[in-house]
Amino acid sequence: MPQPPAIASPARGLLTLALTIVGSGAVLFLGRQALQRRPLPTPATPSDQLVRSRRWDPDPQRRREASLLLQAGAKAEPTRQRLLLAGQAWGSDPLAALVLKLDAQAATDLGQDGEAELLWRQLLRRFPSAPATADALYALGRQEPSRRALLQQRFPAHPAALAAAVEAGPSPDALLEGALHLARWGARWPGAAGKIGEACRLQAANLSATARSQLAGALAELGDGAGALACLGNQPGGNQPGEAATELALGRTLLQGQEEQQSQGAERLLALSRRQPASSAAMEATRLLSQRPEGLTLLDRLPGPLQQTAPVQARRAIESGEGWQSVLKRWPADPASWELQWDLARPLLLEQQWAAAAAVLGALPAEGLPEPQAARQQFWLAFAEQRQGQSALARRRWQDLLLRSPWGYYGWRAKVRLGQGERSLLLATVEPTAPLEPLSWQPLQSGEPRLDQLWRLGQPLEAWEMWRHQRGDTEPTTPELLVLEGRLRQGVGDDWTGLDQLERANLRWIAPPCPSSLDLERSLHPVRYGTVFSQAAQAAGIDPRFLLAVAKQESRFAAAVTSAAGAVGLLQLMPATAAELAGKPLSTEQLQQPAINAPLGARYLAELLRLWQGNPFLAIASYNAGPGAVQGWLEPQLQTEPELWVEAIPFPETRHYTKKVLGNLWTYQQFDGLRCAAP
Repeated sequence: MPQPPAIASPARGLLTLALTIVGSGAVLFLGRQALQRRPLPTPATPSDQLVRSRRWDPDPQRRREASLLLQAGAKAEPTRQRLLLAGQAWGSDPLAALVLKLDAQAATDLGQDGEAELLWRQLLRRFPSAPATADALYALGRQEPSRRALLQQRFPAHPAALAAAVEAGPSPDALLEGALHLARWGARWPGAAGKIGEACRLQAANLSATARSQLAGALAELGDGAGALACLGNQPGGNQPGEAATELALGRTLLQGQEEQQSQGAERLLALSRRQPASSAAMEATRLLSQRPEGLTLLDRLPGPLQQTAPVQARRAIESGEGWQSVLKRWPADPASWELQWDLARPLLLEQQWAAAAAVLGALPAEGLPEPQAARQQFWLAFAEQRQGQSALARRRWQDLLLRSPWGYYGWRAKVRLGQGERSLLLATVEPTAPLEPLSWQPLQSGEPRLDQLWRLGQPLEAWEMWRHQRGDTEPTTPELLVLEGRLRQGVGDDWTGLDQLERANLRWIAPPCPSSLDLERSLHPVRYGTVFSQAAQAAGIDPRFLLAVAKQESRFAAAVTSAAGAVGLLQLMPATAAELAGKPLSTEQLQQPAINAPLGARYLAELLRLWQGNPFLAIASYNAGPGAVQGWLEPQLQTEPELWVEAIPFPETRHYTKKVLGNLWTYQQFDGLRCAAP
């Protein structure tokens, strides 16, 4: 007989319900965790994947990030930008402020000024402190001048505030206020130099000593020594706050001028060192003076404490040839000691005094040197050891060098010495090659989540503006900060300054971990104008990476730059050389066009390669010093010991240039195979 169904007790029902709730919660928790562990979208994410994420991702933040990445790829299409940004300005996240800014800019580009104004006002109301709001204050300030004053007060270092300062005027008071703002927060901003110089000229009689010093310091920072002196009224510096920085910048700039200016610069630096001998400015002045050709006659005039510093004592050791051991032992981490070691070792190598050279080169530990100096030291130490019959020791040292620094000039030469690489670089090509492509996107890794997020979302300009706002007028000093700012500058198209900062970091960063070192090398060797260089190189029959290597050293990829000697453009062609190659005269404006400059430079490099039968040392040295000069340096040593041949070049600039370009070329050619060795 069938039993009647059991009736569940209330306790069992509650237990079942509780288990169901807990289980559902666990599923939801695990699902949320799984969603959070997904790779974050980046500029390297395929666009079709971003489109799907924007439409269907269950996480609204992911949908917004995908929208911003797609917007970054549609810069030339403001209508599409507005469609992608629609509905993404929700919440209090700073990304909402960015969406409002980008949407307002796109509306302005479309001539939808009314909508743009509404968006700017919404941004100002909802996010009064967000860096993006600086652009709202700038835009609204066109009709409401009080907004510009608020902009410069709230966001003084933001590019929008600097742009507003350039536009300040036309009244003398407004012009001076704008010039002082630029001198304080952004002397290198486009248009700042003219504004600052104009204020000095027109307001000279009304300037306070502090204002005069600020404006003069900015002009000196910009390399205008004569303008800075005129702004100061040729008066010597004093002890007021900020004047030491002005005098240091002015002295450094004057030292790069003509003979009379160099003398003025040295005297101002000496005066600075006497007024404030314990300051960091006086220490930097001492470093500059220690490099002057006057030598000890100048350094003897420094205050006593400054004469007992590494730069002065290193110069004394060079002059006398004595006491260098004590300098290296006392100041092993000072750049003056690093250069002292090389200044002593180089002539010993050229004289083939191998044991003496090895003694000097071994006096500083490689792990205490920045990578470029360590690679140089280890290469030549191995070279000297090999010449003394210690071949096994030399090979081990070159192998260790390659583990630490497989890139650059000394990485190439170590590989050749080990018999693992070609004796010459790949300079010529006869087969069609694929166009040069930019290196793959790399994360910023700044340690600041918002900054890293903006970079990851393809918004380098916003990342740069946030950085400027946060840092103010503080110059980066550590290698890590120099790398970070250098990469940010590259992200907004400023290779001229960015590469300079990266080079400075490279020359000061002691023993960086290999991943950081490799990332730095990639940033130091960007691919720019890939299509232009590829086409020019193909027509000339040379490797397009050869053009990259030369352009990086010549112009840092700044197409409009003109040297003091008159060389123009990416490959720094002299107008006479360019006219000969083109068969007609060319204007400066024409030579500043990459599509004209690159083919002419490629043709000239190809001619030099043919002249020297493909020898890379001779071709590159000739590009810098001229074939006539190089003809006088020909020696049999070039065939067997090209490294020593380079060090014997009598022009320091050409010596440095040849090694840098060859190192650039090797690095560009090795990027696909460069990896950090396993620990």
